[in-house]
Amino acid sequence: MNSIKNLQNLHTHTTYCDGVNTPEEMLEIAIKKGFSSLGFSGHSYMAYSPSYSMSMIGTDEYIRHINRLEKEYRDKIEIFCGIEFDMFSGIDLSGFDYILGAVHYLKIGDEMVGFDRSAKEVKTVIDTYFGGDGLSYARAYYETLSLLPEYCDADVVAHFDLVTKHSEKENFFDTESKLYRHYAISAAEALAGKIPLFEVNTGAIARGYRTTPYPDIFLLKELKRLGFGAIISSDCHNGEFLDCGFSDARELLIESGFKERYILTANGFKPVEL
Repeated sequence: MNSIKNLQNLHTHTTYCDGVNTPEEMLEIAIKKGFSSLGFSGHSYMAYSPSYSMSMIGTDEYIRHINRLEKEYRDKIEIFCGIEFDMFSGIDLSGFDYILGAVHYLKIGDEMVGFDRSAKEVKTVIDTYFGGDGLSYARAYYETLSLLPEYCDADVVAHFDLVTKHSEKENFFDTESKLYRHYAISAAEALAGKIPLFEVNTGAIARGYRTTPYPDIFLLKELKRLGFGAIISSDCHNGEFLDCGFSDARELLIESGFKERYILTANGFKPVEL
């Protein structure tokens, strides 16, 4: 069982989108693992990505389902109904307890280009749309992320440096270069004061892409400097990995100078000691 107190995950996917577990299955796993609360965050409907997202009808069913489970499980675990909102979704965001704001697609001309894919597919995106220049690809991502507050009133920035998903195994761009770091820090500065929280995301560990959580430590230090608060999440698509890497995420936050993380409560987000 995880040693972190007040165990909570707010980035949780189920069979309503691209997860493998039903909400009930995920809740039973969370209870077994000692979680005090669980937030569901189905992918918002994306007309340009129907296979990965909830449908419009499915979204309504999802809200009703999670709200019903909140009553059924209230004596066992606290439940929150959230959403992972992709920046270009354009859907109604009422009815959710919290919003994770995310960028999974780049709008290039009239095309919606998905990049949260396999390394092979990312290379195709870089070659096709950026002339093989990985830094230009990273720049486009961070410039897009900078605009997130124009599209939603998010509580949390999801997987801030998602473009580094494959960086441990593929040399698409140099994450230690001054130019790359300038793009990342510029996005952080653009979002500071507009979105209060970011997540230390362990999902790429569970899926075998990375051995460490993201954001990278240089970016964590910048996010702290800029006044962001942090949550820890597993971006869970399979309940087996619901608490994957939480201890690593905690240690990374401490190493970056954080003394607390945030959890969602019935009265909003509150800090708890790391």
